[in-house]
Amino acid sequence: MMELSRWKVTLVTLATLLGLWLSLPNLLPASVREQLKMVLPANTLNLGLDLQGGSYLLLEVDTKGLIKQRVGNLLEDVRLELRKADIAFTGLAQVENSVHVTIQDPARVTEAQKIFRRLSQPLTNSPGVNTVIISDPVGGKFVLNYTKEAIAFESARAVDQSIVVVGRRIDNLGTKEPSIQRQGANRIVVQAPGESDPEQLKRVIGQTARLTFQMVDENTTLQDALAGRVPADAELLPYPEAERFGQPPYILVKKRVLVSGDNLTDASVGIDQFQKSAIDFRFDSNGARKFGSATANNIGKRFAIILDGEVVSAPTIQSAITGGQGQITGNFTVREASELVNILKGGALPAELIVEEQRTVTAELGADAVEAGRISTIIAFLSVLVFMVLAYGFLFGGISVIALLVNGLLLIGAMSVTQATLTLPGIAGLILTLAMAVDANVLIYERMRDEARLGRNPVLACEAGFSKAMLTIIDANLTTIGAAVILFMFGAGPVRGFAWTLSIGVITSVFSAVLVTQILTAVWLKTARPKTLPIA
Repeated sequence: MMELSRWKVTLVTLATLLGLWLSLPNLLPASVREQLKMVLPANTLNLGLDLQGGSYLLLEVDTKGLIKQRVGNLLEDVRLELRKADIAFTGLAQVENSVHVTIQDPARVTEAQKIFRRLSQPLTNSPGVNTVIISDPVGGKFVLNYTKEAIAFESARAVDQSIVVVGRRIDNLGTKEPSIQRQGANRIVVQAPGESDPEQLKRVIGQTARLTFQMVDENTTLQDALAGRVPADAELLPYPEAERFGQPPYILVKKRVLVSGDNLTDASVGIDQFQKSAIDFRFDSNGARKFGSATANNIGKRFAIILDGEVVSAPTIQSAITGGQGQITGNFTVREASELVNILKGGALPAELIVEEQRTVTAELGADAVEAGRISTIIAFLSVLVFMVLAYGFLFGGISVIALLVNGLLLIGAMSVTQATLTLPGIAGLILTLAMAVDANVLIYERMRDEARLGRNPVLACEAGFSKAMLTIIDANLTTIGAAVILFMFGAGPVRGFAWTLSIGVITSVFSAVLVTQILTAVWLKTARPKTLPIA
């Protein structure tokens, strides 16, 4: 029976009020939103590049240069290890993706081979595959080849790290919701809404973040340093982490750089001997030598990890860190350790970024696109309104229009709270959902009309209209959501925006077209008690 179920009325009322509350910031001027910021949600619709204006960059990660650098590091590791073992060698050279070296003493060839095998580490994503293949020596000559799997792994990781670094740098510009996505194997698409100067964007992205390791000055108190009594060989740097311990957010460090982030090759979250989160890091051969010497001479003292002039960590040196790798222990949570790893990895670009394409969408052009989208949406809404009223009369046409308005509130509210980027294709998806929303109403009304013509009374006709049309409605919308999911998974940029808008619209349209329409129809049946249906 067409009853006013309490749970349905409650659900529709709460959903409508929530949609109105979430959508309201989009309907108010910025000055009013600022005055009501304690009451209203902070998020508004996030306009894409084509609607807001901004800059577009297509960047290519120089993975070939990265691999060349990695092979160069391997060459230095070979040099270092052979010298440590006091093994004479000649012909050490880098040839494309391989390192060539000849051992002069035939009696020490086997020993050298063991050393080279230690340099070949298994890939983290494929433990059965090593980074380097070592050829059998011919006349004492070795060839260490960087494997194809290692090249693919390093290239993919470089793109991932570059996306992180680029994102952090663009965020520092204050650009709202930049879109940074991988395109193909080694390209990155950067869309920065509101950023009208692509040259500035290129400069910021192209800068190398400065990561350094320096000793903490423990001979001067922080109070003296804050009072202006800073030694000539030291500097006072911000240290936000200190506030967590109730201390001033500053720390005094020596100016001399022990080792820079240029020598850092890897960092990952690890576990210390007490089963607590720690930071595992690894230097190249040059960094290993410098850091090993510095830590051996400063056991029990603190050193600072500095990124862009700000201290992110200041652990105590527990022992000499030799061999190019070590561990930073402390009272880290898993989240804190992960964040610090991201900083260590993302402090500097792993490879050069080459600008392949750039373009600018002006704010005026974006405003024109917004206006065109607004007009298109109004025309679509009025067209639907006129059709529904002409086809089903003012009563049922009006009910479908009310449901359509609720759908609009829910859709805008959902996009605002999820910060889904609205683009021109997204507006197309928005308009498409308007038609799809009344499509469910058409199915319900036509079924009601058929039942009324078969002689059923208005209550039974309405009940049959909703129950018998539901299967078709669900089937049609599940098919649409399936197509939208495929577009979202395999598309990029505006295509994904269209798919996301369409998916949200399908869900809200089914909710409004079924539940809202059903409740309004039940209210009419209960109050009017009609003898016939107006649409029969």
